[in-house]
Amino acid sequence: GPEADGDGTTALVGIALGVEDAAGLVYERFAGGSELQEVMDLVDRELSEPYSIYTYRYFLVTWPEHCLVVRRGGTMIGCVVCKLEQEQEQSAYAGYIAMLVVEKEYRGWGIGSKLVVAAIDSMRRHGADEIVLETEVTNKAALRLYEKLGFSREERLFRYYLNNNDAFRLKLWLK
Repeated sequence: GPEADGDGTTALVGIALGVEDAAGLVYERFAGGSELQEVMDLVDRELSEPYSIYTYRYFLVTWPEHCLVVRRGGTMIGCVVCKLEQEQEQSAYAGYIAMLVVEKEYRGWGIGSKLVVAAIDSMRRHGADEIVLETEVTNKAALRLYEKLGFSREERLFRYYLNNNDAFRLKLWLK
């Protein structure tokens, strides 16, 4: 079974939580409180798809331990927002990556990969059998990132987004 870590884990694959790295970046688990507004502002700035406060609360209040943020000089510059649950009684225990955002000027630093790898590790430790996400078919950078990490394309979802773009559903098997 998954290792019990409570909130005591200070390291996830690829990152030491709460420790500034050589690039001045500090990765941490979502801590709640005023961070909710920071995550909302960051995602609204960087993602094409608008979300309601209820969507943010659904993920961040229910699964804060699988949501990670990264700061530089105290400013939040990236986050990954996830959930982990069993869809049906017999089904796999599925992690889901709902949002991954890195500020434009910090893209290409490997931050997105680090956030995703650490989030997957967090969900794996809590029993995830698989990780699922959707990304726009036109988002080449995201597709490259996820496919490099071992995700494969499960299906194409037509007009999935409000802008009428199609999505790919990607899946990573952990078991």
